[in-house]
Amino acid sequence: MNDKQVPIGSGFGARTTAFEVVAGLDLSRKCAIVTGGHSGLGLETTRALAGAGAKVIIGARNIEAARYAVAGIDGVQVERLDLSDLESVGRFVERIVASGRGIDILINSAGIMACPQTRVGDGWEAQFATNHLGHFALVNGVWPAISRNARVVSVSSGGHQISGIRWDDVQFEAGYDKWQAYGQSKTANALFALHLDRLARGAGIRAFSLHPGKILTPLQRYLSREEMVGAGWIDANGNPIDPTFKTPSQGAATQLWAATSPQLEGMGGLYCEDCDVADRAIDGKPGGVSDHATDPEQAERLWVLSARLTGIDAFAASSIQ
Repeated sequence: MNDKQVPIGSGFGARTTAFEVVAGLDLSRKCAIVTGGHSGLGLETTRALAGAGAKVIIGARNIEAARYAVAGIDGVQVERLDLSDLESVGRFVERIVASGRGIDILINSAGIMACPQTRVGDGWEAQFATNHLGHFALVNGVWPAISRNARVVSVSSGGHQISGIRWDDVQFEAGYDKWQAYGQSKTANALFALHLDRLARGAGIRAFSLHPGKILTPLQRYLSREEMVGAGWIDANGNPIDPTFKTPSQGAATQLWAATSPQLEGMGGLYCEDCDVADRAIDGKPGGVSDHATDPEQAERLWVLSARLTGIDAFAASSIQ
């Protein structure tokens, strides 16, 4: 089998910025949804998309804070969206579909990391629920509004290498580890994009997942300074010391590249990093995508589980191509 999970030589790299990715692109006829588009990488993504002419719909839990963050950016609309609450997701979906507006780009950027043990929904582990199930319900819900030739981008992480899907205890009922839970949710993001691409490519819609890189953003809100010092990310004064960390604009570049680049025409279901298709992970070498995050059987199994948990599957009556 021809393995397409190999770099294509995009000409971009780890230090490419969000605006460099979209330079020269005319997105004036595009409409994008960016979850968490008012904070961290999401905000940089919103700025770059709007700067290239796109209309951007931000899904945010704190709508007042989101409006404040994007004030002055033209073409941005803020809608309330709490990904940990399926009722909130459903209301967001209803507003989007009722508007009659076609969605050309959907970037699942919002997420949480290494939070204390928290239960949401029907007793679901919060990272799996927020990072994966909420986005699963969102994409399936807005499916009628997604335009042909659209792209759906799922922001995963190199943290997916920590854990595959824990099929014997997805909800961590037998004991909680915040990093294992985060790793599982990021694997879920990659598997979701893989299977979505398999289901949607017949309609001309392609999906990608990605590792944005290491960036200091509000994503670290649940980590203490001591933890980040111990990890070698910052010094005792809170200053970044890891030279491999990116700026937020550099961190947002790969999701923008996956969402907009003409270089990816005819491709999909791939995991990206540093504005290119990623290599497969090799033991002892940083980066790349683990086999457990690119396994089509695991991806289909996760889709079935997610559809059962959320009660939604836009493709339930469709055959897999």
